[in-house]
Amino acid sequence: MPHTIAQIADALGVEALGDASLTVTGAAEPAAAGPGQLALALSPQWAQALGQGGARAAMLWPGADWQALGLEAAVIAPRGRLAMGRVTAMFDPGPEIAPGIHPQAHVEEGAELGEDLAIGPFTSIGKGARIGAGTRIAPGVTIGAGAEIGPGALIHAGVRIGRGVRIGARAIIQPNAVIGGDGFSFVTEEPAKLEAARAQLGQVEGAGKGDPTWHRIHSLGSVVLGDDVEIGANTTIDSGTIRPTRIGNGTKIDNLVQVGHNCLIGEHCLLCGHVGLAGSVTIGDRAVLAGKVGVADNLTIGADVVVTGASSVLSNVPAGWVMMGYPATKIEIQIESYKALRRLPRLMRSLTGSQKPVPKPGQGK
Repeated sequence: MPHTIAQIADALGVEALGDASLTVTGAAEPAAAGPGQLALALSPQWAQALGQGGARAAMLWPGADWQALGLEAAVIAPRGRLAMGRVTAMFDPGPEIAPGIHPQAHVEEGAELGEDLAIGPFTSIGKGARIGAGTRIAPGVTIGAGAEIGPGALIHAGVRIGRGVRIGARAIIQPNAVIGGDGFSFVTEEPAKLEAARAQLGQVEGAGKGDPTWHRIHSLGSVVLGDDVEIGANTTIDSGTIRPTRIGNGTKIDNLVQVGHNCLIGEHCLLCGHVGLAGSVTIGDRAVLAGKVGVADNLTIGADVVVTGASSVLSNVPAGWVMMGYPATKIEIQIESYKALRRLPRLMRSLTGSQKPVPKPGQGK
C-alpha cells in the first residue's frame, strides 16, 4: 500500500520535510532504493550509499542535511530502530490468507469461531476449540481440542497448537512452531544413576543397576500464552506436568528456542535464537536471554536480568544482574577471569624463567 511522506511522519510523530505529498510504496536500503521507495538511512554511515541509489525520499538521522543529500523529502528519526519498526509495519501486508473459512479446512463439531476470520486450507480445528475475532490462520495449521486463541492473532503455516493450549490476543506464531507438546519427563522404578550422581555431585558406586526402563510422566498442564506474545519459527514450548507452562504478556521468543515443561516466563522478556530452558525454570519480567543461552532446570532468573550469548546459567540469578560465560557469572567477574586466563601463558613463562635448577644428590652447591 502506498503512503505519502506526510502519512509516514504522522505515524512516527515527527515533522515531514520537503515535499510531504511524495508517495512511496515500500522501504529499502539506501544504495538499493528506487524513486518510489523510502530509503532507510538511519545514521551518517549511510550518507554515501544514498548517492548510489535512486531514492527521492529517506528516513534520516537527527541533524542530517536532507537537501545536501539530493533528496526531495525526508523524515527525521530520533530513535532509528523504533521508527524502522513502525515504518516496516506500514508496508507489511502480512501473509495472504483469504477471508472466511477455506472449504478445505476442517472444523470439528463444537468449535467456536469468532467474526472476521481468515482460515487457510488444510487447517484442522479440534472439538471445542475457540478462535477469537479477526484471527488469521495460514494453511496447514493444527489446533487441538479445547484450545483457545484470542482475537487478532496471526498463526503462520504449519504451526501445531496442542489440546487445551490458551493463547492471548494479538499473538504472532511463526511457521512450524509447536505449542503444547509433551514435556520431556521420565522416571525409573529404582533411582537411576543420574539421580544419585546429581544428588552426590559425582559418580556413585552401585547406583542405577536396577531396571533401566524409563516410564513416562504425562503432561496434563498444557501451555498459556499471554497477550501480544510472539513465537519464532520451529520453536517448541512444552506443556506443564500438572500446572501450565506460562509465557507472560508481551514476551517475544525467537526461532529454534526450547522452553521446557513447567517453565514460567514473565512479561516483556526476550529469548533469542537457540535458547534452551530446562524444566521448571522461572524467569522474571523484562529479562533478556541472548542467543544460545542455556538454563539448567529448577532455577530462577530475576526480573531485568540480561544473559549474554552462549552463556550457561547453572545457578539462580538475582534481579538486575548482567551475566556472562560458562558457567555464567556477573559480567565484570567473567571479564576479569578472561583477562587473567589470557595472561596465564605469559605468567607461566615468567615463572619458568625465574626458577633455579635443583642440584642432584651428591653435587655441590
